[in-house]
Amino acid sequence: MITEVSLFRTFLVVLQCDLVIGFRQRGDMLNPVVFFLMVVTMMPLGITPQANTLAGLAPGLLWVVALLACLLSLNSLFRADFEDGSLEQLILRPQSLYFVVIAKVIAHWLTIGLPLTLVAPLLGILLSLPAEGVVPLWLSLLLGTMTLSLIGGIGAALTVSLSKGGLLLSLIIMPLYVPVLIFGASSVRFAVEGLPYLGTLAVLGTFCALALILAPLATVGALKMSVQE
Repeated sequence: MITEVSLFRTFLVVLQCDLVIGFRQRGDMLNPVVFFLMVVTMMPLGITPQANTLAGLAPGLLWVVALLACLLSLNSLFRADFEDGSLEQLILRPQSLYFVVIAKVIAHWLTIGLPLTLVAPLLGILLSLPAEGVVPLWLSLLLGTMTLSLIGGIGAALTVSLSKGGLLLSLIIMPLYVPVLIFGASSVRFAVEGLPYLGTLAVLGTFCALALILAPLATVGALKMSVQE
């Protein structure tokens, strides 16, 4: 009989294992952060060094680069489990795969999304982002990167059986990322302009809550379909 305790234990075991693997493979964990740092630091060289211009572009630039950095790491979300056969064993187990998926997505966010969120305010200062936009930037990325990981899990599950599914993954996921990008960047821009921004943060929070409930269900269905092919 499957109990809530066994489901919670499964969740913790999968989360711990993925975190241990993530910290052992530091290169995969650092690549998105290094990409984020490199692209943002080159922006003043490629656009303009003028602080006023950079300040106006900073909310959108930071959000776009953070989104692309998250996208870079999604292809490996279920790849190792699929290649060693453990994903098929997880699907065949009587326990719900729902909590396994949530654990893997949270581990992905903790090793990729959270570091991006933590370094973003520092890069915002580099782009002359006004002080009023730093806290909204941090809060929007905190909610937004979690949502990106949850939605990205669907694309990763759909393409896990493909040897070169990176491009297809991007095509599937990018349209779903657009609303998160719009409201995330808008919350920072509203704060910089002195406008109320809590409404856009509330929308991001709603996206995150809905994604936490619905995205794992879609991911489970996509994983079963990919493994059975």
